[in-house]
Amino acid sequence: MKKIIYMSLILFAGLQSCKKDVKWVADDYASGAHEIPAGPYVADNSFKIVAYYAEANEPDSIANAKYKMITHLHYAFAYPNVDGTIKAIAKPANFVKVMQRAKDNGVKRAISFSGTETIYSAVAADPVLRSKLIRNIINLALKYDLDGIDIDWEYPRSNLSNDITYEAFMKELSAGLHKYHKYLSAAVTAGVYSGGVKDGINKAAIDATDFVNLMAYDGANWAGDPNHSSYKLAEDVLNVWLNQKGLPKEKAVLGFPAYGKDTGSPAKSMTYRNLLLRGASPDQNSYTVDGVLYYYNGIPLVKSKATLAKTSANGMMMWEFFQDPNGANSLLKAVNDALSRSY
Repeated sequence: MKKIIYMSLILFAGLQSCKKDVKWVADDYASGAHEIPAGPYVADNSFKIVAYYAEANEPDSIANAKYKMITHLHYAFAYPNVDGTIKAIAKPANFVKVMQRAKDNGVKRAISFSGTETIYSAVAADPVLRSKLIRNIINLALKYDLDGIDIDWEYPRSNLSNDITYEAFMKELSAGLHKYHKYLSAAVTAGVYSGGVKDGINKAAIDATDFVNLMAYDGANWAGDPNHSSYKLAEDVLNVWLNQKGLPKEKAVLGFPAYGKDTGSPAKSMTYRNLLLRGASPDQNSYTVDGVLYYYNGIPLVKSKATLAKTSANGMMMWEFFQDPNGANSLLKAVNDALSRSY
């Protein structure tokens, strides 16, 4: 969700030759390795509370009670290689521990795939490599008995023909996952700025997903508000995706941050957990630390976004699980309280 994207000039140059047509790959990978569930796949359209867990964080620092406040946990991240293989999970002990705790608390579990833009562009444009990566992703989900897979490609761009190759990738991955009754979600750009990134995800790709996590943050000074994740930004993100890009309401999951940012370039950031430790109020949205003014989402703002999501979307998503403190000042607790949800 939050990463620096490195561009490879060689791969970029190769991608320029990609045409607006794609050879589709049949859904025949991984068959026979695992039993295919009986009956058709049925999507879960219940209201979701999704939390991403960053691999470097310590699982024991997260209270068990917080798992009761979410419906889905997405482990961040797994990474593809340019040959269609997958890098080894960097913190396997953390992965196993946090996935088991989620399962013990009835939380659905997925691993989120991130990585460099150029790798996704190259692999998705090649039918053979795309099929290989999809096969490896599905096998990973089967190996760890995950409930689903999340794709956080930042970002497909229509000016690089990624809108077509992203569509192919998501449709083929969706078909393979749904065969085993596993979901496919996507983390996507806020979409409020015109250009290739906004147009990089088309309606067919949206239709292939079970739900879409809208990254309604990192947008400082949107509509004149210095907060990088203002209420106005949340409203406008939902408007773009639902009314312009055709995202169905039942698939829309509104994202919010558990960290603050200043308005500098590049922006400094601090976790919500650490901001509170440095003296910030959970009921405010800005605080100065060592001369830097950070803008964040306090409890009242998050509650208002939860109310917005209840009426205009079908879920809330937070980056990131560890960055939200345990106890009374938890933003996840605020979401649950605003929704009158027991935990």
